[in-house]
Amino acid sequence: MNLSKIIVLIITTLFISLSCTEKEPDPKGTPEYIAEIQQWHQKRIERLKRDTGWLNLVGLYWLKEGENSFGSSEENDIKFPDNSPPKIGTIILKDSLLTFKSADGVDVLNNDIKVTDLELKDDLTGTRTTLATGSLRWYIIKRGERYGIRLRDVESPILKEFKDIDIYPINEDWRIEATFIPYDPPKQILIPNILGTTEEDNSPGSLSFTKNGKNYKLDAIESRNGFFIIFADETSGKETYGAGRFLYTDEPDSNNIVTLDFNISYNPPCVFTKYATCPLPPKQNYLHLKITAGEKMWGEKH
Repeated sequence: MNLSKIIVLIITTLFISLSCTEKEPDPKGTPEYIAEIQQWHQKRIERLKRDTGWLNLVGLYWLKEGENSFGSSEENDIKFPDNSPPKIGTIILKDSLLTFKSADGVDVLNNDIKVTDLELKDDLTGTRTTLATGSLRWYIIKRGERYGIRLRDVESPILKEFKDIDIYPINEDWRIEATFIPYDPPKQILIPNILGTTEEDNSPGSLSFTKNGKNYKLDAIESRNGFFIIFADETSGKETYGAGRFLYTDEPDSNNIVTLDFNISYNPPCVFTKYATCPLPPKQNYLHLKITAGEKMWGEKH
């Protein structure tokens, strides 16, 4: 066979291969519904990029009882990134009381006002205290009995690198009506987290739904205006994050019907940063179902 025939054969084979490549399905649903989900996704991207979003987390440091000095110098109890002052100050933890004292010559701001000595409120109080110097922002988180510093850098390089999150094609078939089955009394369920610990949470009931002729059930957690669902499925660890995804719903209607719209299921913050403390799905919320809706994995971690 001469060279020209070999080249033609190769080109033909490549053409056939590309032609046989499975095309991703088009969005399915009314134009209004598709636009609604696209708008939700765009707002999700914008929230991630905000100063309060998950993309700019650059540190998580657990505090010990007593004094905890921090800054970029190795001499501190806690070493901040190199773009911070050598010593920013000290956080004193005494029982559950936290106090910040700044180092000399360092401008630390709270609500744009310079502070040198301040009592700190953690994130679970609803009135957390945020401190700032330069492009760094930090506040106290409480997880169980532990207190830690969560650090952000509003000029973190990832903010420039981050563009979007892949999602499955929008498909209104994944907008499913579920029946809310109350627990009386509410059931205590175990919620593991990425730190390796487990906490109990109240589940007011389960959400029962049918897909492809099979029945499935998810334990719900009460949220401000409805339910919060942490779930994993047969895409987890393959096309989506291995530790599951999150989904919020509205409250049940008068017939105890709740809409589960898996097109707005999304990645937990641990996908984007190792400094988040994500809850994981309770074992009963691992579904033997491939949910091809919502956000796919971001980055290389599964």
